[in-house]
Amino acid sequence: MSAHTDNPAASGADTPSTRETDPENGLEILTFGCRLNAWESEVMRAHAREAGLDNAILVNTCAVTSEAVRQARQSIRKARRANPDAKIIVTGCAAQVDPAMFAAMPEVDRVVGNAEKLRAETFDPVTLLGGTEKVRVNDIMSVRETAGHLVEGMEGRARAYVQVQNGCDHRCTFCIIPYGRGNSRSVPAGEIVNQIKSLVASGHSEVVLTGVDLTSWGGDLPGTPPLGRLVQAIMKQVPDLPRLRLSSIDAIEIDEALFEAVTGDTRIAPYLHLSLQAGDNMILKRMKRRHSREDAIALCNRLKAARPEIAFGADIIAGFPTETEAMFENSLKLVDECQLAYLHVFPYSPRPGTPAARMPQLEKAVIKARAARLREKADQVLAAHLDSMIGTVTDALMEKPGFARAGNFAAIRLPETEFPRAGALVNIQVTHHDGRELHGELTA
Repeated sequence: MSAHTDNPAASGADTPSTRETDPENGLEILTFGCRLNAWESEVMRAHAREAGLDNAILVNTCAVTSEAVRQARQSIRKARRANPDAKIIVTGCAAQVDPAMFAAMPEVDRVVGNAEKLRAETFDPVTLLGGTEKVRVNDIMSVRETAGHLVEGMEGRARAYVQVQNGCDHRCTFCIIPYGRGNSRSVPAGEIVNQIKSLVASGHSEVVLTGVDLTSWGGDLPGTPPLGRLVQAIMKQVPDLPRLRLSSIDAIEIDEALFEAVTGDTRIAPYLHLSLQAGDNMILKRMKRRHSREDAIALCNRLKAARPEIAFGADIIAGFPTETEAMFENSLKLVDECQLAYLHVFPYSPRPGTPAARMPQLEKAVIKARAARLREKADQVLAAHLDSMIGTVTDALMEKPGFARAGNFAAIRLPETEFPRAGALVNIQVTHHDGRELHGELTA
């Protein structure tokens, strides 16, 4: 579980992560799950517009949890009731993993695979809606390349996302995502650098590198360059880029070049979201993770020593099969031992087809209670993180009126009268916080 957990769909709400409507052609896109999915929805939007697809609803699903799949199905039914004449096209990881389930829904007109959704020719109305073939999903494991698509409109002009990698070669026992995304494949470095140059030239101040398993970038390229080599190339060849941010990364795969870049270049955002998942070594083994709790702690300590202002977020799963109270306590302790400031807490839910689903399961009440305890811990460490910033001046990216995001990921509220353009990097005097967000004022 990596980039696909950046914005988890399993939030407890029966709504998509994002809902975007194009009033000119009646095109609506419902996006579930991660930032990568949101980025790919923008690729689909551009292809659909160019092809002239109208009066259609594109549903980009997530498969990271059973709850995410349930939410997608419920939203499809709601969309049909609200738009009886629209064509509903379902795609994304859940559709890739189980296309037959979505094809069996009477509300669905077409099911499109994860590879197909990024191809311009897929959205030609005659090709897409003609004929009687309802499912157009090929074997994702046969896909060998990832094309670079330039998306300039995501989140207005606040920040841009560049997909550098797709797929995953690892087989964590809880995760279905490799079967929705295929094997790891990388976009060549030169293509990535050129995209970022174009984005900077068009006014973006922050670029985010994203992928399903970001730190596996380069493994399929000639010479198998590590991610750190790519990051160093970007910083050297795009000197006008104000800020580079990394999406979720696998802690065990941080190479020396990446460590040097993150700790030595202040243009790289001082924030890393780590795919940790648990803090107990036995559970990590049963998850088929490749790091130990000691590895995680040592990495965080080393990063903090080299760049004290860096902040960490992490994914933690509560109630994994066979998890005892003592094992869970180790995950709680890891939050402090790794000096985590942000947590994405996932109550474990079995995904059919994964090894973990066949392991002895915990009672739902136990899982729910442990997730609640982790979230309570998350509130505590976030408050402590925000406490440490009171009275400081921090640089932040303006996202919308009254809201900015600091380099270390802290959310900051401002008077709405103080609003430079979206995407501007500003300095903010932090005055206080409300437990969730900082509050402050612009400084010169």
